[in-house]
Order: sequence, then C-alpha cells, then structure tokens
Amino acid sequence: MATERKEVWLQGEKTAGISALLQPVADALLESVEEIRTFLEGFPEALLWEKPGGSASVGFHLKHIAGVVDRLLTYAEGAALNEQQFSNLKDEAATGNKNIEELISNLQASIHQGLERLKAIPETLLPQTRKVGRAGLPSTVIGLCFHAAEHSMRHTGQLLVTVKWLKADH
Repeated sequence: MATERKEVWLQGEKTAGISALLQPVADALLESVEEIRTFLEGFPEALLWEKPGGSASVGFHLKHIAGVVDRLLTYAEGAALNEQQFSNLKDEAATGNKNIEELISNLQASIHQGLERLKAIPETLLPQTRKVGRAGLPSTVIGLCFHAAEHSMRHTGQLLVTVKWLKADH
C-alpha cells in the first residue's frame, strides 16, 4: 500500500532561519507549490487560460499567487509597491506567452524569495503596524505575513477546483 504524502506542516522538517511564529506561513507557501505541481502534472497547455463558468483561469492563479506573496511581504517590510509590482499586478489577468512550466517556475521562485524575506523578519517586528495599499490601511507585520499564506492557499484551492473542472469537461 502506497503511503500518502504528508502535508508540509506535518513533515517535521522546518525551514531553517524562519521564526517559529512565521513557520506556519512558510509551511503554507511551500504546501501551495507542492499541491499545484502535483495537480498540474499532465494538464493540457491549451486549457491554461480557460475560464470555466467565468471563474479565473489556471494561468491567472499561478501569476496571482506569485504576485500576492511579493506584494504582501513588501508591505510587511514597511515599503510601498514599486512600478514593476504595479505592472505585474495589471498583467496577472493577461494570457501572456508563458507556458505552464514557466509559470510554475516563476511561482516557485516567488515562494522561495518569500521564504528568504521571512527569514529577515525578527519576531520583535511582528506586532508593528504597516500601511497597506494606496489608502494606507493599517495591518501588522504578522497579519500581512499570515495573509500572504492564507491568500496563497485560497487561490491554490481555487486553482485545483478549476483544474478538475477543466479536465472533466475535456
């Protein structure tokens, strides 16, 4: 009998250099990449930008997860978004010319860069307030980090459902 894969948070190994308080964020981000890679094995390239029932495409989710991690951690670091980040945000819905493997690779790079950024956040900064977006809405560093994980997993779930839907229809 084959053993089931354990989710990242249950695998025992933790990401070195990341605070115990931020480790769940790292676990969720790593889990999203593992699940997406598994689910997209053999996924037809032609379906990458399909929007079944008006839902977001698989390609959009791949771009959005990568972008949201970058943007939320930028706010957590106390910075404002730069022009490239705004450009990337506008580009998330565009079909573009990248294939599935390139989009997954970009996502994986964004997650790994995010992990490096989490390593640089000391626990003493977690309760500090940061401004979010053009309106400068308040959040905390830990709130932004948590939301990066939560938002990534929300879109991972949506991506997985979209993949199942598209596979069933074709």
